[in-house]
Amino acid sequence: MDRIATIGFFDGVHRGHRFLLSQVTDLAEARKGVSVAVTFSNSPRSVVDKSFKPSFLTTAEEKRQLLLDYGINEVCMKKFTQETMCLTAQEFMQKVLHDELEITTLVIGYDHRFGHNRSDGFDDYVRYGSQMGIEVIKAEAYEENHVPVSSSIIRQAIAEGSIRSANNLLGRPYSIEGLVIDGFHVGRTIGYPTANLDLPAEKLVPADGVYAVLTEIDGRQYTGMLNIGCRPTFDNGRRSIEVHFLDFNEDIYSERINLRFIERIRSEKRFASVEELTAQIRNDENTIRSIITNNQHT
Repeated sequence: MDRIATIGFFDGVHRGHRFLLSQVTDLAEARKGVSVAVTFSNSPRSVVDKSFKPSFLTTAEEKRQLLLDYGINEVCMKKFTQETMCLTAQEFMQKVLHDELEITTLVIGYDHRFGHNRSDGFDDYVRYGSQMGIEVIKAEAYEENHVPVSSSIIRQAIAEGSIRSANNLLGRPYSIEGLVIDGFHVGRTIGYPTANLDLPAEKLVPADGVYAVLTEIDGRQYTGMLNIGCRPTFDNGRRSIEVHFLDFNEDIYSERINLRFIERIRSEKRFASVEELTAQIRNDENTIRSIITNNQHT
């Protein structure tokens, strides 16, 4: 059976990634074969540069699930090691693609490079493939309104709080999943109790501010008003991520929840009094209700 693969880190599994993946899945379907995505659970750069601290759009498990959701039959999630780093492109194709995964067809972009020092290019992959029985096919380039799409561009947008832009490039709302933990209980004292989230260390957290978010709890969708920051009005200091769910008041402590970011409505700021803060939160709530009403298709 034909086993058709592509290789990439696929952080975010964005529109450009999905265009490549669709070429793999379409070819696999046409040939009655199996589609395979070869990727890594850790950042190759963190192996090359020990001081590098990655911030990902997707955790390894989120990435695996997205690749499967978008039609890939098998996800080969490998750990990038010093040994991996030292493999030439030809050695990687022989040892990993051919010998280990039994890949028969490799779909790859003309400008994609892998292997030690990334010194080889598409023509080299074709030559190596012909020697070991792997057909190498050039993927079509992704273009949409001449706007470049890359994980780094999306990461920058999220780090700046430009959620609408990031969501457009991702092709879906940016999401974070975290464990509800004990917090400062400040929100409860002003009528807006919040769930504080503990996130994976490698997950990219958007810029400080207030966001409209959506989540599902027990199969029902709820609107959330999420704050990222240090609560300067209360001088709490430590940065936190906390969400107040509208029209929901059940205890979800110690549960895992997934939040989908819809829009950033304002930056975090210090207010002169708790009363002024509370009035602003009421305005934020009205703004968020309006945003979510106008985004029911999300």
